[in-house]
Amino acid sequence: MQDRRQFVRRSITAAAGGLTGLSCLPALSAEDLTVGPDRVQFGSGIEPLVQLLETTPRKQIVDRVFAEIHQGRSYQDLLAALLLAGIRNVQPRPSVGFKFHSVLVVYSAHQASLAAADEHRWTPLLWSVDYFKRAQQSDVSEGDWTMAPPPTGDLPEPEKALHALDQALAGWDVEAADAAATVAARTATAGQIQNLLAKHAARDYRSIGHKSIYLANAYRTLGVIGWQHAEPVVRSLCYAILNHTGDPNPATSDLDADRVGRSNWKRLDQLSGHWYSTKRKQVESATVAKALRTASPEQAAELVVELVQSGTHPDSVYDGVMLAAAEMVSRQPAIVPLHAVTTSNAMRYLYRSVQDDRTRQWLLLQNAAFIPHFRNSAESRNKLRDIDLLELEPTTATAPSLEDLFAQIGSDSDTAAESVLAFTQNGNQAVDLIRRAREMVFLKGNDAHDYKFSSAALEDYHAIDPAWRSRYLAGCSYLLHGDKAPTTALAKRVLQQS
Repeated sequence: MQDRRQFVRRSITAAAGGLTGLSCLPALSAEDLTVGPDRVQFGSGIEPLVQLLETTPRKQIVDRVFAEIHQGRSYQDLLAALLLAGIRNVQPRPSVGFKFHSVLVVYSAHQASLAAADEHRWTPLLWSVDYFKRAQQSDVSEGDWTMAPPPTGDLPEPEKALHALDQALAGWDVEAADAAATVAARTATAGQIQNLLAKHAARDYRSIGHKSIYLANAYRTLGVIGWQHAEPVVRSLCYAILNHTGDPNPATSDLDADRVGRSNWKRLDQLSGHWYSTKRKQVESATVAKALRTASPEQAAELVVELVQSGTHPDSVYDGVMLAAAEMVSRQPAIVPLHAVTTSNAMRYLYRSVQDDRTRQWLLLQNAAFIPHFRNSAESRNKLRDIDLLELEPTTATAPSLEDLFAQIGSDSDTAAESVLAFTQNGNQAVDLIRRAREMVFLKGNDAHDYKFSSAALEDYHAIDPAWRSRYLAGCSYLLHGDKAPTTALAKRVLQQS
């Protein structure tokens, strides 16, 4: 493994041309670095870096971060500061999306960095820092919200905190949830909190899946930066989960966004404790994918119960759910189907991570039920094209080269999907395609969804049965970047040679 400082020096030299101009940047004053009592404060080790991200003007922020890296600041510290700066400065209202993507995308950018070649290693992090500054500007224009300090009065006893948090989230009580979350984050285990939050994050279709996405990505980010940062993250998660902007209190209402989540808890009584079969069956994945083209949320959940009762492996069900999401992307390469993929990625992560078996079963039913919700939302925006991903045929000619394939992606999407199928089915290694697809995100991606979608889709390729991987990737290719898309200004800067 190369020396970290050598890697940093080489990356910075390539990225900033020797850091020219950094000495001209104005220094931050002590007053700039003061956090008022009306805002949550972080630990002394990370607070100055968070404030640097907050207070540095956008046009100077990349140079500032370059300087921090040059001085030996660790990647983990920068990642932690970026997450915490977003949590403190960007409100997950009126939806857990929009400007709040500056928080949601942090782990996706980290995934991209992990998969990057050395010359691209810093690009996702630097892009995310710049994106945070854009979101911060939007939040200022909408009222300049900041996260309040943790409550100090009327806190539950530690041994009662988890129960109190569960009750507060069930009642959609923001103040009670904040008090209980504060104590739970200090006393409960990470697994206990995740298990509790999962059943509330995935219970409703509001914000088209972003609540589950936030929980999954926040937990995965905490796994990188350390649980010592958990308290503000857990408080922020609860605040986001309780968003029901525009609706009456869901606890005392019967709204479409909540209905299937409630009925799915009742359906669990039909499943036995021995609900895993021994082998995946490809035909059952196709059954699920086909049914989700027309099923209602309730019908989708009923189908999953029937299949699992008959001995279908849950992973075969999940493969069908993922195929249905990818097919929806091919039928309408737009924002709603994109979230069918990213939400399924998040819910599958939660399904594999939670401790309680009933919660796992419920998440499986919920994910299947969400696909019809996404389909209905997509159809309300525009008609879905008539594409059958399960019957897609590869190009009849010789499989294209990687260069030809990425010339098609983004410019001739139908042909590109057929080429993806041919490329991956004719003996070529999909790893090369995935590597190039990630590289395109570094070079061409200019939106949080570019990082979120590519990270989710390319990760899930490996989670799906090999029999379906090529078709899944072909469906997702409609929202990947190709060679003909313009290279971003930030990517050009990072790749600039000294």
